[in-house]
Amino acid sequence: MRGVPAATLRSPTVKMCRRRLLESSLKKAGCLGYCSYSPKRQNQAAMNDYDVVILTDMRYEAPDESLWYNAQLLGEERLLLAGLEARGLRTARVAWSNPDFDWSRTPAAVFRSTWDYFERFPEFCAWMQRIEGGTQLFNAPSLVRWNVDKHYLLDLAERGVNVPKTHFIERGETTTLREVVAANPWSEVILKPAVSGAARHTYRLNEANIEAHEAVLRDLLRDEAMMIQPFLSSVLTRGEISLVVIDGRCTHAVRKIAKPGDFRVQDDHGGTVQTHTPTSDEIAFAEHAVTACSQAPIYARVDVVRDDSGALSLMELELVEPELFFRFHPPAADSLAAGIAKTL
Repeated sequence: MRGVPAATLRSPTVKMCRRRLLESSLKKAGCLGYCSYSPKRQNQAAMNDYDVVILTDMRYEAPDESLWYNAQLLGEERLLLAGLEARGLRTARVAWSNPDFDWSRTPAAVFRSTWDYFERFPEFCAWMQRIEGGTQLFNAPSLVRWNVDKHYLLDLAERGVNVPKTHFIERGETTTLREVVAANPWSEVILKPAVSGAARHTYRLNEANIEAHEAVLRDLLRDEAMMIQPFLSSVLTRGEISLVVIDGRCTHAVRKIAKPGDFRVQDDHGGTVQTHTPTSDEIAFAEHAVTACSQAPIYARVDVVRDDSGALSLMELELVEPELFFRFHPPAADSLAAGIAKTL
């Protein structure tokens, strides 16, 4: 909670309110076997523990459901909770950063709406390292560490996945936008951080505005690595296809369309999502991209567009906290629950 003194956050009254808010949220989700948690209860009998925890961030631990975005998020996660509970598993939704939760009380946790991790990256990495010895994480920590940094695109390209040519400028380097563009046959480019999400600091650049963004790049490079790719114009006319792969098999897909005048397809920026029936080549591409990982993820979202030659090209392979669009195909949530259950 930004702007609130730490002493206030630690007060008994605030902690009690936070616990009650979480209890209310989980009861609304219909979580079987739910009990409110407290550090004082960590030695209670196993009946009060959880088999699987769904991971979110503090903003969404007990959100206002009158807001459409929160209602949509909770609807998606309730589908997964229902699938897990149908298999006799006791569940809860907890923020990964919640200071009161004892992670020894659950043998497994699934990344879902942990959408603040890239804003708190060192803290997130330290938390994951701290709990992974006693809590099985889905996807596996080794995959998550590899996937949070978009340098993974270079690995996938080496393994035969079609990826747009990507140039990374590492933290602290002094390379300019002009230098990168001059060395490549690009008239328009996309600039974005190597570790990011929700189109944070994502810019579409061309001759008209590239000079104005040199200072932006210099500022960003003080703290993080950046990447530059050619802008693929088909995203404006055909959108971006997101293919969901559960346990190695493509279950469904959606098409994401940017709002008029924008290129970002995320609904955070006014983009819209519609159902999409994937073609055989799209399914094959998505499943191949997943098999190119060093180990098999239990869930993945493969974001693709058509490049200038018409070939499918990988924008991102999301293995950490992708929106999986279960509302467009609810059986996929059950498939994910089945895949998790069989490993426990």
